[in-house]
Amino acid sequence: MKIIRQAHVYAPDDLGIKDVLYTENKILAIDNQIDLQVTGCKVEEIDGRNKILTPGFIDGHFHILGGGGEGGFQNRTPEVTLTQLTTAGVTSVVGCLGTDGEGRDMTALISKARGLEAEGISTYVYVGSYRLPVKTVTGSIIKDFLTIDKIIGIGEIAISDHRSSQPSFEEFTRAAADARVGGMLSGKAGIINVHLGDGKDRLKLIEETVNHTEIPMSQFWPTHANRTPEVFEACVAYAKRGGYIDFTGSENPDFWEETDGEVRFSKGLKRLLDEGVSNDRFTMTSDGQGSLPYFNEKREFIGLGVGSSQSLLINIQEAVLKENIPLEIAIRAITKNPADILKLENKGHITIGKDADFCLLNQDLAIDTVIARGQTMVQNKEVLVYGTFEKNFN
Repeated sequence: MKIIRQAHVYAPDDLGIKDVLYTENKILAIDNQIDLQVTGCKVEEIDGRNKILTPGFIDGHFHILGGGGEGGFQNRTPEVTLTQLTTAGVTSVVGCLGTDGEGRDMTALISKARGLEAEGISTYVYVGSYRLPVKTVTGSIIKDFLTIDKIIGIGEIAISDHRSSQPSFEEFTRAAADARVGGMLSGKAGIINVHLGDGKDRLKLIEETVNHTEIPMSQFWPTHANRTPEVFEACVAYAKRGGYIDFTGSENPDFWEETDGEVRFSKGLKRLLDEGVSNDRFTMTSDGQGSLPYFNEKREFIGLGVGSSQSLLINIQEAVLKENIPLEIAIRAITKNPADILKLENKGHITIGKDADFCLLNQDLAIDTVIARGQTMVQNKEVLVYGTFEKNFN
Protein backbone atom coordinates (compact mmCIF):
# COMPACT_ATOMS: atom_id res chain seq x y z
CA MET A 1 0.00 0.00 0.00
CA LYS A 2 0.96 3.64 -0.49
CA ILE A 3 -0.15 6.86 1.14
CA ILE A 4 -0.06 10.46 -0.07
CA ARG A 5 0.43 12.62 2.99
CA GLN A 6 -1.20 16.01 3.61
CA ALA A 7 -2.00 17.08 0.06
CA HIS A 8 -4.71 19.60 -0.76
CA VAL A 9 -7.26 17.28 -2.37
CA TYR A 10 -9.55 18.34 -5.20
CA ALA A 11 -11.71 15.26 -5.77
CA PRO A 12 -12.62 17.39 -7.88
CA ASP A 13 -14.57 19.06 -5.05
CA ASP A 14 -12.28 20.84 -2.60
CA LEU A 15 -11.80 18.43 0.33
CA GLY A 16 -9.01 20.40 1.99
CA ILE A 17 -5.81 18.86 3.38
CA LYS A 18 -6.04 15.07 3.50
CA ASP A 19 -4.12 11.79 3.58
CA VAL A 20 -5.03 9.36 0.79
CA LEU A 21 -4.28 5.64 1.18
CA TYR A 22 -4.35 3.33 -1.84
CA THR A 23 -3.34 -0.14 -2.98
CA GLU A 24 -2.02 -1.18 -6.37
CA ASN A 25 -5.17 0.04 -8.07
CA LYS A 26 -7.86 1.23 -5.62
CA ILE A 27 -8.34 4.07 -3.15
CA LEU A 28 -8.74 2.63 0.36
CA ALA A 29 -9.12 5.62 2.65
CA ILE A 30 -9.27 9.43 2.70
CA ASP A 31 -8.99 11.23 6.01
CA ASN A 32 -7.46 14.19 7.78
CA GLN A 33 -4.74 11.90 9.09
CA ILE A 34 -4.47 8.16 8.62
CA ASP A 35 -2.78 6.12 11.34
CA LEU A 36 -0.62 3.56 9.57
CA GLN A 37 -0.12 1.50 12.72
CA VAL A 38 -3.73 0.37 12.39
CA THR A 39 -3.08 -1.26 9.01
CA GLY A 40 -0.29 -3.55 10.22
CA CYS A 41 1.25 -3.33 6.73
CA LYS A 42 4.34 -1.71 5.30
CA VAL A 43 3.25 1.46 3.53
CA GLU A 44 5.25 3.67 1.16
CA GLU A 45 4.74 7.38 1.84
CA ILE A 46 4.57 10.20 -0.71
CA ASP A 47 4.99 13.72 0.63
CA GLY A 48 2.03 15.81 -0.54
CA ARG A 49 2.69 18.84 1.64
CA ASN A 50 2.25 22.16 -0.23
CA LYS A 51 0.93 20.22 -3.23
CA ILE A 52 -2.45 19.75 -4.88
CA LEU A 53 -3.91 16.30 -5.53
CA THR A 54 -6.42 15.84 -8.35
CA PRO A 55 -7.82 12.81 -10.16
CA GLY A 56 -5.71 11.60 -13.06
CA PHE A 57 -6.62 13.38 -16.28
CA ILE A 58 -8.92 11.80 -18.88
CA ASP A 59 -8.21 12.70 -22.51
CA GLY A 60 -11.42 11.63 -24.19
CA HIS A 61 -10.51 12.36 -27.82
CA PHE A 62 -7.03 11.31 -28.91
CA HIS A 63 -5.55 9.97 -32.16
CA ILE A 64 -3.33 7.39 -30.50
CA LEU A 65 -2.36 5.96 -33.92
CA GLY A 66 -1.53 9.42 -35.26
CA GLY A 67 -3.74 11.65 -37.37
CA GLY A 68 -3.54 13.95 -40.33
CA GLY A 69 -2.94 12.99 -43.92
CA GLU A 70 -5.27 15.55 -45.51
CA GLY A 71 -2.19 17.19 -47.07
CA GLY A 72 -0.84 13.92 -48.46
CA PHE A 73 1.17 11.04 -47.07
CA GLN A 74 3.85 13.40 -45.76
CA ASN A 75 1.31 15.02 -43.41
CA ARG A 76 0.56 11.87 -41.43
CA THR A 77 1.43 12.34 -37.75
CA PRO A 78 3.09 9.64 -35.60
CA GLU A 79 1.61 7.35 -32.96
CA VAL A 80 1.62 8.56 -29.37
CA THR A 81 4.05 7.19 -26.80
CA LEU A 82 3.24 6.41 -23.18
CA THR A 83 5.54 9.18 -21.94
CA GLN A 84 3.74 11.81 -24.01
CA LEU A 85 0.57 10.99 -22.11
CA THR A 86 1.86 10.46 -18.58
CA THR A 87 4.01 13.60 -18.53
CA ALA A 88 0.82 15.51 -19.35
CA GLY A 89 -0.99 13.92 -16.39
CA VAL A 90 -3.15 11.64 -18.54
CA THR A 91 -4.00 8.34 -16.87
CA SER A 92 -6.97 7.43 -19.12
CA VAL A 93 -7.25 7.99 -22.88
CA VAL A 94 -9.91 7.33 -25.52
CA GLY A 95 -8.51 6.56 -28.96
CA CYS A 96 -10.22 7.50 -32.19
CA LEU A 97 -9.82 7.59 -35.95
CA GLY A 98 -10.40 10.79 -37.90
CA THR A 99 -10.36 11.68 -41.60
CA ASP A 100 -8.40 8.56 -42.48
CA GLY A 101 -10.28 5.38 -41.65
CA GLU A 102 -8.55 3.39 -44.38
CA GLY A 103 -4.80 3.83 -43.85
CA ARG A 104 -5.53 3.36 -40.17
CA ASP A 105 -8.17 0.87 -39.06
CA MET A 106 -9.94 -0.47 -35.98
CA THR A 107 -7.66 -3.48 -35.55
CA ALA A 108 -4.65 -1.18 -35.33
CA LEU A 109 -6.49 1.24 -33.04
CA ILE A 110 -7.54 -1.48 -30.58
CA SER A 111 -4.04 -3.02 -30.67
CA LYS A 112 -2.46 0.34 -29.87
CA ALA A 113 -4.92 0.88 -27.02
CA ARG A 114 -4.09 -2.53 -25.55
CA GLY A 115 -0.38 -1.77 -25.80
CA LEU A 116 -0.74 1.49 -23.87
CA GLU A 117 -2.82 -0.26 -21.22
CA ALA A 118 -0.17 -2.95 -20.82
CA GLU A 119 2.28 -0.13 -20.10
CA GLY A 120 0.13 1.14 -17.24
CA ILE A 121 -2.65 3.56 -18.22
CA SER A 122 -6.35 2.90 -18.91
CA THR A 123 -7.53 2.96 -22.53
CA TYR A 124 -10.78 2.90 -24.49
CA VAL A 125 -11.73 3.52 -28.14
CA TYR A 126 -14.52 4.73 -30.39
CA VAL A 127 -15.46 2.57 -33.35
CA GLY A 128 -15.59 4.37 -36.70
CA SER A 129 -14.05 7.53 -38.12
CA TYR A 130 -15.26 10.74 -39.81
CA ARG A 131 -17.42 8.81 -42.23
CA LEU A 132 -20.79 7.10 -42.18
CA PRO A 133 -21.74 4.31 -42.33
CA VAL A 134 -19.51 3.30 -39.43
CA LYS A 135 -16.88 0.77 -40.46
CA THR A 136 -17.22 -1.76 -37.63
CA VAL A 137 -15.13 -4.74 -36.56
CA THR A 138 -17.91 -7.35 -36.40
CA GLY A 139 -20.23 -5.94 -39.05
CA SER A 140 -22.59 -4.39 -36.49
CA ILE A 141 -22.26 -1.40 -34.16
CA ILE A 142 -24.32 -3.18 -31.51
CA LYS A 143 -22.28 -6.38 -31.78
CA ASP A 144 -19.03 -4.36 -31.50
CA PHE A 145 -20.24 -2.99 -28.16
CA LEU A 146 -21.24 -6.42 -26.95
CA THR A 147 -18.07 -8.27 -27.92
CA ILE A 148 -15.18 -5.80 -27.77
CA ASP A 149 -14.46 -4.45 -24.30
CA LYS A 150 -12.48 -1.40 -25.45
CA ILE A 151 -15.31 0.07 -27.55
CA ILE A 152 -17.41 2.56 -25.57
CA GLY A 153 -18.82 4.77 -28.33
CA ILE A 154 -18.77 5.65 -32.01
CA GLY A 155 -16.89 8.46 -33.72
CA GLU A 156 -15.46 10.83 -34.37
CA ILE A 157 -18.29 11.29 -36.87
CA ALA A 158 -17.77 14.51 -38.84
CA ILE A 159 -20.59 16.92 -39.59
CA SER A 160 -20.64 20.41 -41.09
CA ASP A 161 -17.21 19.78 -42.61
CA HIS A 162 -15.97 19.40 -46.18
CA ARG A 163 -14.05 16.26 -45.10
CA SER A 164 -17.15 14.48 -43.78
CA SER A 165 -19.18 11.91 -45.72
CA GLN A 166 -21.99 14.52 -45.86
CA PRO A 167 -24.29 12.18 -43.93
CA SER A 168 -28.04 12.34 -44.32
CA PHE A 169 -30.42 12.67 -41.38
CA GLU A 170 -31.36 9.01 -41.77
CA GLU A 171 -27.74 7.81 -41.80
CA PHE A 172 -26.85 9.89 -38.78
CA THR A 173 -29.85 8.93 -36.67
CA ARG A 174 -29.50 5.23 -37.51
CA ALA A 175 -25.88 5.22 -36.33
CA ALA A 176 -26.84 7.14 -33.20
CA ALA A 177 -29.70 4.73 -32.49
CA ASP A 178 -27.43 1.70 -32.84
CA ALA A 179 -24.84 3.30 -30.54
CA ARG A 180 -27.49 3.98 -27.93
CA VAL A 181 -28.88 0.44 -27.99
CA GLY A 182 -25.38 -1.06 -28.10
CA GLY A 183 -24.46 0.97 -25.06
CA MET A 184 -27.60 -0.05 -23.20
CA LEU A 185 -27.10 -3.74 -23.88
CA SER A 186 -23.41 -3.71 -22.95
CA GLY A 187 -23.62 -1.35 -19.97
CA LYS A 188 -21.41 1.20 -21.72
CA ALA A 189 -21.93 4.86 -22.58
CA GLY A 190 -22.74 4.30 -26.25
CA ILE A 191 -21.66 7.89 -26.75
CA ILE A 192 -21.64 9.51 -30.20
CA ASN A 193 -18.46 11.57 -30.45
CA VAL A 194 -19.20 14.20 -33.12
CA HIS A 195 -16.56 16.28 -34.91
CA LEU A 196 -17.87 19.81 -35.55
CA GLY A 197 -16.48 21.48 -38.65
CA ASP A 198 -16.74 25.18 -39.43
CA GLY A 199 -19.56 24.76 -41.95
CA LYS A 200 -22.79 26.74 -41.80
CA ASP A 201 -24.91 23.88 -40.42
CA ARG A 202 -22.87 23.53 -37.23
CA LEU A 203 -24.89 21.28 -34.84
CA LYS A 204 -27.90 20.95 -37.15
CA LEU A 205 -27.81 17.15 -37.49
CA ILE A 206 -27.55 16.66 -33.73
CA GLU A 207 -30.36 19.11 -33.03
CA GLU A 208 -32.64 17.59 -35.66
CA THR A 209 -32.03 14.13 -34.23
CA VAL A 210 -32.87 15.30 -30.72
CA ASN A 211 -35.92 17.23 -31.94
CA HIS A 212 -37.36 14.53 -34.22
CA THR A 213 -36.42 11.24 -32.54
CA GLU A 214 -36.43 9.81 -29.04
CA ILE A 215 -32.61 9.80 -28.80
CA PRO A 216 -31.67 12.12 -25.89
CA MET A 217 -29.09 14.91 -25.95
CA SER A 218 -27.04 12.99 -23.42
CA GLN A 219 -26.06 10.51 -26.14
CA PHE A 220 -24.08 13.13 -28.08
CA TRP A 221 -20.67 14.58 -27.26
CA PRO A 222 -19.81 17.24 -29.89
CA THR A 223 -16.14 18.20 -29.93
CA HIS A 224 -14.18 21.20 -31.28
CA ALA A 225 -16.89 23.42 -29.73
CA ASN A 226 -14.46 26.35 -29.66
CA ARG A 227 -13.30 25.99 -33.28
CA THR A 228 -14.68 29.42 -34.32
CA PRO A 229 -16.75 32.11 -32.61
CA GLU A 230 -19.77 31.04 -34.68
CA VAL A 231 -19.46 27.37 -33.73
CA PHE A 232 -18.94 28.35 -30.11
CA GLU A 233 -22.09 30.47 -30.04
CA ALA A 234 -24.08 27.52 -31.36
CA CYS A 235 -22.51 25.30 -28.70
CA VAL A 236 -23.30 27.76 -25.90
CA ALA A 237 -26.96 27.65 -26.91
CA TYR A 238 -26.81 23.85 -27.11
CA ALA A 239 -25.24 23.58 -23.63
CA LYS A 240 -27.89 25.92 -22.19
CA ARG A 241 -30.50 23.47 -23.50
CA GLY A 242 -28.75 20.71 -21.53
CA GLY A 243 -26.30 19.24 -24.03
CA TYR A 244 -22.67 18.33 -23.44
CA ILE A 245 -19.96 20.26 -25.31
CA ASP A 246 -16.26 19.51 -25.59
CA PHE A 247 -13.53 22.12 -25.98
CA THR A 248 -10.37 21.28 -27.87
CA GLY A 249 -7.33 22.39 -25.90
CA SER A 250 -4.34 24.12 -27.48
CA GLU A 251 -0.73 24.32 -26.35
CA ASN A 252 -0.62 27.88 -27.71
CA PRO A 253 -4.03 29.52 -27.15
CA ASP A 254 -2.70 32.95 -28.21
CA PHE A 255 -1.62 31.68 -31.64
CA TRP A 256 -4.89 29.93 -32.49
CA GLU A 257 -7.00 32.78 -31.15
CA GLU A 258 -5.13 35.28 -33.34
CA THR A 259 -4.79 33.20 -36.51
CA ASP A 260 -7.97 31.10 -36.61
CA GLY A 261 -10.32 32.92 -34.26
CA GLU A 262 -10.43 29.92 -31.93
CA VAL A 263 -12.16 30.59 -28.62
CA ARG A 264 -9.64 29.71 -25.93
CA PHE A 265 -10.83 27.32 -23.23
CA SER A 266 -10.39 29.78 -20.35
CA LYS A 267 -12.57 32.47 -21.94
CA GLY A 268 -15.05 29.94 -23.25
CA LEU A 269 -15.47 28.32 -19.84
CA LYS A 270 -15.95 31.69 -18.18
CA ARG A 271 -18.64 32.50 -20.73
CA LEU A 272 -20.45 29.23 -19.99
CA LEU A 273 -20.37 29.87 -16.27
CA ASP A 274 -21.59 33.46 -16.75
CA GLU A 275 -24.45 32.09 -18.88
CA GLY A 276 -25.47 29.73 -16.09
CA VAL A 277 -24.52 26.50 -17.86
CA SER A 278 -24.34 23.57 -15.45
CA ASN A 279 -20.88 22.55 -14.17
CA ASP A 280 -21.34 19.06 -15.62
CA ARG A 281 -22.00 20.08 -19.25
CA PHE A 282 -18.45 20.91 -20.41
CA THR A 283 -15.27 18.94 -21.02
CA MET A 284 -11.90 19.47 -22.68
CA THR A 285 -9.88 17.06 -24.82
CA SER A 286 -6.63 17.54 -26.70
CA ASP A 287 -7.28 16.03 -30.16
CA GLY A 288 -3.81 14.65 -29.47
CA GLN A 289 -1.56 13.57 -32.36
CA GLY A 290 -4.03 15.26 -34.71
CA SER A 291 -2.43 17.45 -37.37
CA LEU A 292 -2.35 21.22 -36.83
CA PRO A 293 -1.59 22.97 -40.14
CA TYR A 294 0.12 26.36 -40.06
CA PHE A 295 -0.52 29.03 -42.71
CA ASN A 296 1.11 32.39 -43.46
CA GLU A 297 -0.74 35.68 -43.97
CA LYS A 298 -1.54 34.59 -47.56
CA ARG A 299 -3.12 31.39 -46.19
CA GLU A 300 -0.30 29.37 -47.71
CA PHE A 301 0.62 26.13 -45.94
CA ILE A 302 3.98 26.55 -44.21
CA GLY A 303 4.16 23.77 -41.66
CA LEU A 304 2.46 21.18 -39.52
CA GLY A 305 2.12 20.91 -35.77
CA VAL A 306 0.85 17.97 -33.74
CA GLY A 307 -1.80 18.04 -31.03
CA SER A 308 -0.66 17.16 -27.52
CA SER A 309 -2.18 16.28 -24.16
CA GLN A 310 0.06 18.98 -22.68
CA SER A 311 -2.68 21.36 -23.82
CA LEU A 312 -5.03 20.09 -21.10
CA LEU A 313 -3.09 21.41 -18.13
CA ILE A 314 -1.97 24.54 -19.97
CA ASN A 315 -5.60 25.54 -20.41
CA ILE A 316 -6.60 24.59 -16.87
CA GLN A 317 -3.74 26.76 -15.57
CA GLU A 318 -4.93 29.68 -17.67
CA ALA A 319 -8.54 29.28 -16.54
CA VAL A 320 -7.54 29.27 -12.86
CA LEU A 321 -4.65 31.74 -12.82
CA LYS A 322 -5.88 34.25 -15.43
CA GLU A 323 -9.68 33.99 -15.38
CA ASN A 324 -9.92 33.22 -11.63
CA ILE A 325 -12.13 30.20 -12.20
CA PRO A 326 -12.00 27.95 -9.11
CA LEU A 327 -9.83 24.88 -9.64
CA GLU A 328 -12.62 22.60 -8.43
CA ILE A 329 -14.73 23.80 -11.37
CA ALA A 330 -12.06 23.99 -14.10
CA ILE A 331 -10.54 20.58 -13.31
CA ARG A 332 -13.93 18.90 -13.85
CA ALA A 333 -13.36 19.37 -17.60
CA ILE A 334 -10.66 16.68 -17.62
CA THR A 335 -11.70 14.51 -14.67
CA LYS A 336 -15.24 14.06 -13.34
CA ASN A 337 -17.20 15.30 -16.36
CA PRO A 338 -15.66 13.05 -19.03
CA ALA A 339 -15.75 10.12 -16.59
CA ASP A 340 -19.47 10.63 -16.03
CA ILE A 341 -20.31 11.22 -19.71
CA LEU A 342 -18.36 8.15 -20.82
CA LYS A 343 -19.61 6.03 -17.89
CA LEU A 344 -16.07 5.34 -16.68
CA GLU A 345 -17.37 4.61 -13.21
CA ASN A 346 -14.01 4.16 -11.50
CA LYS A 347 -12.36 7.21 -13.08
CA GLY A 348 -12.36 10.95 -12.59
CA HIS A 349 -13.02 11.02 -8.82
CA ILE A 350 -10.90 10.76 -5.70
CA THR A 351 -13.32 8.59 -3.76
CA ILE A 352 -12.93 5.40 -1.73
CA GLY A 353 -13.23 2.40 -4.04
CA LYS A 354 -12.33 4.29 -7.24
CA ASP A 355 -9.17 3.65 -9.25
CA ALA A 356 -5.93 5.06 -7.84
CA ASP A 357 -5.36 7.56 -10.67
CA PHE A 358 -3.80 10.80 -9.40
CA CYS A 359 -1.97 13.93 -10.42
CA LEU A 360 0.07 15.66 -7.75
CA LEU A 361 0.56 19.31 -8.75
CA ASN A 362 2.75 22.10 -7.44
CA GLN A 363 1.18 25.36 -6.28
CA ASP A 364 1.61 26.82 -9.79
CA LEU A 365 -0.38 23.81 -11.09
CA ALA A 366 2.66 22.24 -12.76
CA ILE A 367 2.89 18.45 -12.65
CA ASP A 368 5.05 16.86 -9.96
CA THR A 369 3.85 13.24 -9.77
CA VAL A 370 1.49 11.10 -11.87
CA ILE A 371 0.03 7.80 -10.63
CA ALA A 372 -1.99 5.49 -12.91
CA ARG A 373 -3.86 2.51 -11.43
CA GLY A 374 -1.63 2.75 -8.37
CA GLN A 375 1.63 2.70 -10.35
CA THR A 376 3.85 5.77 -10.19
CA MET A 377 4.52 6.88 -13.76
CA VAL A 378 6.10 10.28 -13.05
CA GLN A 379 7.71 11.28 -9.75
CA ASN A 380 9.28 14.61 -8.85
CA LYS A 381 9.03 15.53 -12.56
CA GLU A 382 11.04 12.47 -13.56
CA VAL A 383 9.56 9.82 -15.84
CA LEU A 384 9.52 6.35 -14.36
CA VAL A 385 9.41 3.29 -16.60
CA TYR A 386 9.45 -0.06 -14.83
CA GLY A 387 11.21 1.54 -11.89
CA THR A 388 14.01 3.22 -13.85
CA PHE A 389 14.46 6.85 -14.78
CA GLU A 390 13.92 7.51 -18.45
CA LYS A 391 14.31 11.28 -18.86
CA ASN A 392 13.69 14.69 -17.35
CA PHE A 393 10.91 16.72 -18.96
CA ASN A 394 11.22 20.14 -17.27
